[in-house]
Amino acid sequence: MNIKTKLKIVFFLQFFIWGSWLITLGSYMINVLKFTGLEVGSVYGTMGIASLIMPSLLGIVADRWIPANRLYMLCHLIGGLALFVAASVTTPLAMMFVMLVHCLAFMPTIAISNSVSYHCLESRGLDIIADFPKIRVFGTVGFIIAMWTVSLLKLELSNDQLYVGGGAEILLCLFTLTIPKIPLVKESTEKTDLVSLLGLDAFVLLKEKKLAIFFLFSVFLGAVLQITNTFGNPFLHDFALVPEFKDSLVVAYPSVLLSISQISEVVFILFVPYFMKRFGIKYVMLISMIAWALRFGLFAYGDPSPIGFILLLASMIVYGCAFDFYNISGSMYVEKSVDSKIRNSAQGLFMTMTNGIGAYLGSMASGFVVDYFTYNGVRDWPSIWLIFAAYSLVLAIVFFIVFKDDNGGFSHDAKHNGASA
Repeated sequence: MNIKTKLKIVFFLQFFIWGSWLITLGSYMINVLKFTGLEVGSVYGTMGIASLIMPSLLGIVADRWIPANRLYMLCHLIGGLALFVAASVTTPLAMMFVMLVHCLAFMPTIAISNSVSYHCLESRGLDIIADFPKIRVFGTVGFIIAMWTVSLLKLELSNDQLYVGGGAEILLCLFTLTIPKIPLVKESTEKTDLVSLLGLDAFVLLKEKKLAIFFLFSVFLGAVLQITNTFGNPFLHDFALVPEFKDSLVVAYPSVLLSISQISEVVFILFVPYFMKRFGIKYVMLISMIAWALRFGLFAYGDPSPIGFILLLASMIVYGCAFDFYNISGSMYVEKSVDSKIRNSAQGLFMTMTNGIGAYLGSMASGFVVDYFTYNGVRDWPSIWLIFAAYSLVLAIVFFIVFKDDNGGFSHDAKHNGASA
């Protein structure tokens, strides 16, 4: 088995693990364990907490002390065992603690898998730019297959989804033994201060108004993404409470419908470079914010009826634009805006703002909103989604007014700021 095939399997399993529970665990906790919206948000918020500290910390460990492939294996061993334990947990506090353990182990592996792939390809003289996207797409395929597996096997309201994820994670742990050893970084003779050691160099970028505003809105958009991850599936399951919809395909296989969002994501990613070059980061992010508003607005008026289903389907398609035009374009903007010396630190800062602070705030705030619009155990989903749509629209208006970007971010003078830092 050649290295590219091995890496495709790694990415498939990496995101299969995540897809087995990320979209559906909220439904299990709300409908079976009877958690409140805020309790569900607290469980999902553990991803944000883990993303604040662990990727940078374990990145340093992988560089200096433990080979990246071995650290990757250890993380998945811990993460897989945590999912097995989570399957037997029935209280909010215990679930939050166990999922925190899982996320502390799992979230850093997303970045480590990229690093391992880059090294394996580069060491064999392969073209990273040409080969890596073809490998990475298997991650999205794995996520979709996991959603379909959990949905078609009727596991969305069962703790068995956690066993599926845990089993896949232990399998990935064992498969990692076939990946070549990644050498440690040689100690530099240059003096390294504590800030550089901890990967905090990029925080100097917050001194520049334009980039500070960009990172602030990264937090706000990170919150939006977590809202749809946490409550999209429970929303579709609740149509079972409506007699005329209880036997619909939307209620029977909600994850299959939601997986169209990931399929759309694969398509829209192809348009990001064109829009970035033609319109620049400001208008690309505006498109993303408007797309998020449409995503939630279509949810508010969608249902399993023929016309309502078209609205739900349109919401899934819009998701690809909303996600890619923010995540991918934002990463590209950061890459083009900073000096190469702090490239990794800057990307880490972007991830901290979105998957860390933004994800945590989004989990908690969305849980509060869901509880506020819950009456006698019945959730007023149209009002909930319209609140989120209004939030996204207001965010777009404020961003349009306060963010200035004259050159699209491709020749930004922040490179000079990074070099002087």
